[in-house]
Amino acid sequence: MFVLANFLLAVAKIADILLTIYLYILIARAIISWVNPDPYNPIVNFLYRSTEPVLSRVRRFLPDMGGLDLSPIIVLVAIYFLQSFLVRSIYDLAYKMKLGMGGMP
Repeated sequence: MFVLANFLLAVAKIADILLTIYLYILIARAIISWVNPDPYNPIVNFLYRSTEPVLSRVRRFLPDMGGLDLSPIIVLVAIYFLQSFLVRSIYDLAYKMKLGMGGMP
């Protein structure tokens, strides 16, 4: 059972790291959008390619705000929710599995 607990801990840690990296990529994309970036720049191209699939799905559900794009804020809130709820729940489950093993013969 401790192997499953360690596996869940690893999954939770990797999910937390990936969500944090995506959070920073999303923030960089939002900051880049305030200026007129060169669309042929490889960094700008990467930021757009990595965030546009998620942002476009969120934009479909948002009303037209007249040029104001709230999709990055909604995705940031969703990332914080996933880190606070899902990742923390996986951590708690794994630690409870490890502690539950301590009392068994």
